Amino acid sequence: MNERILIVDDEEDLTLGYSKCLTKDGYDVKTVASGEEALEILKKEIFDLMLLDIRLPAMNGIEVLKRTLEIDPDLLVIIITAHGTIESAVDAMKLGAYDYLTKGFDNDELRMVVKKALDVHRLKREVSQLKRNEQRQYPDIAIFGNSPKIRSVKELIRVVAKTPKTSVLIQGESGTGKELVSKAIHKLSSRADKPLIAINCSAIPENLMESELFGYEKGAFTDAKAMKKGVFELAHGGTLFLDEISSMKLSLQPKLLRVLETQSFRRIGGTTDIKIDVRIIAATNQDLKECVDNGTFREDLYYRLKVMVINLPPLRERVEDIIPMAKLFIEQNNNEFSKNIIGFTEEAEKLLLNYDWPGNVRELKNVMERAAILCQDNIIDVDHLPIELRTASPKEPKPMPSLPLSDEAVSLQDMERKHIIEILQRFDGNKSKAARVLNISRSTLREKLKQYGIA
Repeated sequence: MNERILIVDDEEDLTLGYSKCLTKDGYDVKTVASGEEALEILKKEIFDLMLLDIRLPAMNGIEVLKRTLEIDPDLLVIIITAHGTIESAVDAMKLGAYDYLTKGFDNDELRMVVKKALDVHRLKREVSQLKRNEQRQYPDIAIFGNSPKIRSVKELIRVVAKTPKTSVLIQGESGTGKELVSKAIHKLSSRADKPLIAINCSAIPENLMESELFGYEKGAFTDAKAMKKGVFELAHGGTLFLDEISSMKLSLQPKLLRVLETQSFRRIGGTTDIKIDVRIIAATNQDLKECVDNGTFREDLYYRLKVMVINLPPLRERVEDIIPMAKLFIEQNNNEFSKNIIGFTEEAEKLLLNYDWPGNVRELKNVMERAAILCQDNIIDVDHLPIELRTASPKEPKPMPSLPLSDEAVSLQDMERKHIIEILQRFDGNKSKAARVLNISRSTLREKLKQYGIA
């Protein structure tokens, strides 16, 4: 998404020149000839910067500035002034304008001032995002793992990231890394240079949730002393991550559905629709279909969110990732605690692999941090691990899939052929899914089908 600039000037030739110059630099530029037009557009659309002539017909630039900052206090405004009205430009800056340009400026000066202003705008936005993202509980690493299931997730992320508007539903137990997936989708998408804002639907009281999402106008209710933007507006051009979506109360769900369908909303107390461009990524540790069946989640919203679904496997289903991930956390802890831990004893490693990890990756990270603090040598032993790992019952080996046997002896090839047919039938002939379950590549499966004459 290119930054959007609104030019407000009644001199058509000058406006055309500014517009051509800035459009050539890649900005999305809109022009109007009066303050009244500017204020109407600002109520419906979102801009990053405004170039505002101080002398306008009917309503002067100072009045337009005041009303503009009431509509959008975060909008950067650069005043355009003639030589004789520098004092007015200074007054405008006292009221909240970012900078001013004196008429007669060339294209290079215009580019420089606009670029500097937008750089400041981006920095403020990043600081705002950092404050929102404080106290995150997921490990600050890329999605890690090389098991078949996690490789499939990574591939799906790459595919989804190429579709900038498609809604995504991430399903998985607590601690599996749903927020990491949302970050990866955003980072790999064309929205990467715009905001990614995360909000936990279960962490905000019900009576505050609507204003958090949609914002409110000044005077919308008793404590609304000034206009406040909601996260939909703050995420304009980027991505909004709605964690624990199943916790959203029923009365808010149709309003979310409307945003998904129209890409527009109204602030609380507002009378005008605001157009936005936001991708929604929702996440849940609940079975949303079950919530629909129970009447706690709207069916139409469920189907609107699950355009693309990413199912995150729990850690116990990707055992091969446990030790490499544990070592990665140990490396991080070495840096943080000035340790020199090189790995685990054989017994400690067995306990890590035997445990079911109900808290998933988050629990593994915490266990490794505890072990690093307790470890006084350079290798983690059983005593450094928490009691629940040491007392966990040994995992029973998974039973082999049973096939009906006749009285005659059955060859290994016959067993394999029957098993492949059974898996293919289970997935309605879908070879990609069958290959993943059989833990072989599609090309190997193709060879097996030829070998056994399976159509």
